Amino acid sequence: MSTLFGLLRKRFLAPSLSSVGFAERGFPVLATDATARLEAVPQAVVCGFEWAIEGASLWEVERRLALVEPEQRGFAYEGAAMGYTVLDALPSGGGRTKALLEGPAGPHIFLAYIGIGFAMARLPRPLWKNVLPRLAGTRYHPVMSWLAVDGYGFDRAYFDTRRWVDDQEEPAPYAWAGRADYFRRAFDQGIGRALWFVHGGDPEAAAAAAGRFGEHRRGDLWSGIGLAATFAGGSDQRGLAGLRGAAGPYSDELALGSVFAVKARTYAAHVPAHTHLASRALTGLSVRGAQELADRTERPDADDGPLPPYELWRDRIRQEFRAVARRAG
Repeated sequence: MSTLFGLLRKRFLAPSLSSVGFAERGFPVLATDATARLEAVPQAVVCGFEWAIEGASLWEVERRLALVEPEQRGFAYEGAAMGYTVLDALPSGGGRTKALLEGPAGPHIFLAYIGIGFAMARLPRPLWKNVLPRLAGTRYHPVMSWLAVDGYGFDRAYFDTRRWVDDQEEPAPYAWAGRADYFRRAFDQGIGRALWFVHGGDPEAAAAAAGRFGEHRRGDLWSGIGLAATFAGGSDQRGLAGLRGAAGPYSDELALGSVFAVKARTYAAHVPAHTHLASRALTGLSVRGAQELADRTERPDADDGPLPPYELWRDRIRQEFRAVARRAG
């Protein structure tokens, strides 16, 4: 049950549904059924955030989230993780995010990490060192915690588009998981996802936006685009084919992002039709084939090399697509 202080937190911290809409943000998006479905994604995040920031019990939040349709439920868990992370950062907070991730958010762990990144965008950097809970018995912790940095990048590009997309500013490094040198790359993967939303799933516009960034950033941007197009949808088969063509030398990055999206969808045990469509269009693989590729390339890498295990996993997937391209050529 919500408390008075919880309702006040919701009143002052939770964005309105309209404020995350494409028109309100000034994005150049044509209103269609497809863009309406895409626009529902940030709205689902807001709902999850509101329910968590009120201070409702985990039992109550879980049951509210169960009412969200399966296609959008993971996004609502993003919002809940965001809300609990903010609460845990308060002097009276502690333990909510850990309980959420070790409990009902388990199947949505990939998106829950992203929600932690959304919270990071609203917290001062000195508090970041405590936002990631230590999880016991969670298969993808801490390898996939880089998705929190991805979420931070998405949030900044979505809510401060001029600075991070138009002006292409880069964030100051931060030693997430002890790897300050990889921080900007994970951040750019989030910007790539945001480009898909900022342009309403328009493949041509998203591709053009990625192309305006420096070449050293484009690979990570394209993997983010592939993840968003596959997980969230927003385009038809013709548009996705055009997106793959526009990726050109970054088609392996696009496919990599798509494979990670398939992995997240299958792990949550709900794969919508648009994910099947995008997987085939962007990777040449069925959902089952993409999932098998993700599983085959997952290895328990040591976390003491120049690249984090997260990027090593990504690179093994990337190399698989490069090998296919060489054989085809």
